[in-house]
Amino acid sequence: MSTTTEKKLSKGQLAYEQERARKAGKSLDDWMKHKAKLAAEEAKKAEPKPEKKKGLISRLLDKAHKPI
Repeated sequence: MSTTTEKKLSKGQLAYEQERARKAGKSLDDWMKHKAKLAAEEAKKAEPKPEKKKGLISRLLDKAHKPI
């Protein structure tokens, strides 16, 4: 076990994660790395996407509706 894992988790949380790792057939360190990787992927998916530029027709219509 790594010392960073022990510091982050309480005894109950550590036991729970050890049980989940055992069921997944991984060591606790591998399991925690896997969980961190999944969390990072989810965070990346949650990032807002850049706003798309309007198409030609939309820009022309917006320009046509503006007062002179």
